[in-house]
Amino acid sequence: MTAQDDQGNEIKTGDVVGFKSDIEQGGLVTRISQGNGYGGKELTLKALGDCGFSGDYIGGQETTTVLASECWAD
Repeated sequence: MTAQDDQGNEIKTGDVVGFKSDIEQGGLVTRISQGNGYGGKELTLKALGDCGFSGDYIGGQETTTVLASECWAD
């Protein structure tokens, strides 16, 4: 399964994408799913560093889920 980023670029599992949650950061796409039907496809991302993601909302988490349309190919 593939998804499209905010510019229409194709995203697939194994790609690194950028996104913003408190700050701009990146993650490795480990899963693409249909989502809830309202916002389009969702990407499950794995943090690139050993300390997890940064920021107040997802800081320290090793994975997160974001809408593909809110990401950009890195």
